[in-house]
Amino acid sequence: MAWPIININALNQMQGPVTEVERHFLFLGLGNQNAGKLLSVNTQTDFDELFSDGPLKDNLIAAKLNAGQNWSAAAYVLSAPESWTQAVKDAQKTQSFEAVVLTVPTTDQATVTAAQALYHDLIATFGRWTFVMLSLPAIDKETQTWSDYEAAMVAVQNTVAADGVMLVPEVLPAAIGKLAGRLCNRAVSIADTPMRVKTGALVGDVTLPVDMDGAELTSATLQTLEQNRLSVPAWFPDYDGIYWADGRMLDVEGGDFQVVENRRIIDKIARRVRLIAIADIGDRSFNSTPGSTARAKMRYTRPMREMAKSTTVGQTVIPGEIESPADDAISITWKTKNSVEIFMKAKPLDCPKSISAGLMLDLSNPE
Repeated sequence: MAWPIININALNQMQGPVTEVERHFLFLGLGNQNAGKLLSVNTQTDFDELFSDGPLKDNLIAAKLNAGQNWSAAAYVLSAPESWTQAVKDAQKTQSFEAVVLTVPTTDQATVTAAQALYHDLIATFGRWTFVMLSLPAIDKETQTWSDYEAAMVAVQNTVAADGVMLVPEVLPAAIGKLAGRLCNRAVSIADTPMRVKTGALVGDVTLPVDMDGAELTSATLQTLEQNRLSVPAWFPDYDGIYWADGRMLDVEGGDFQVVENRRIIDKIARRVRLIAIADIGDRSFNSTPGSTARAKMRYTRPMREMAKSTTVGQTVIPGEIESPADDAISITWKTKNSVEIFMKAKPLDCPKSISAGLMLDLSNPE
């Protein structure tokens, strides 16, 4: 005989939404006011009240203007001897970030390699994928020609392999802030290049600098810097506004992460797949049987399917962040009874960064 027992359990299937980290950046810079503090900012913030005058405040304002609606960020005010990498790690206790923006200009390769080490350290320590944007100094108009400036800036990235780092020379006022804001603009997706003209022209002061000879910045200098993996603005003759070129990362020639949109896509997927994998630890319903494998493939490709969703309005198609994952986009292999390997691939959509048009006359006579 048995006593009647009923157990009702609410089973968490881990199907809920994930807090968005994308478009939330951490800015760091020198200052006297609120030194040593991590400050949360958004479009309603009074920057004059929180920050002393300087590059940090200027770049935060530039980021807000170029990001537009619903922009938010964090700002850490460094004191002069303070380690910026340690400040980034300390900030992880409070918030998560898609990117770190160091507004203190540098020409030191050690800073670049430290930024790449930080990218990997944050992954190893916190499971957080956070790329780093570094500011390079503006031209010294008292002592440098544009040729001198090109040589100095190109030398910073020479021989460096850092696929989690972006270098932004100060060829416009608050250039790195303008780019950071453009990357956070919610009118576009994280898969869009900052080169996209329809995003709009850069907002704010775009006064072109001059060198010691009084020569104004030209597109020739910008092309030289861009070809050497620096992220720079761009413009078109007889077309109003100043825009941006590619968001270059310091990946090696032939690497997958030479542009920031590829970095952002794979980092976003990594954040979401990590959460799915954590929930699967020790769950025997995930096993090598065909049914379980099929369910696991659907579960692990869910972030990619969500990212691939597009919207059609009339004849206009607003694309998703990636192409819809095909059947071969995921492979699951059980190496042992307790160890499983999952490989996935995401395919970015085509993007026209170079357009050539051929024009022909039709001089045929009507028949």
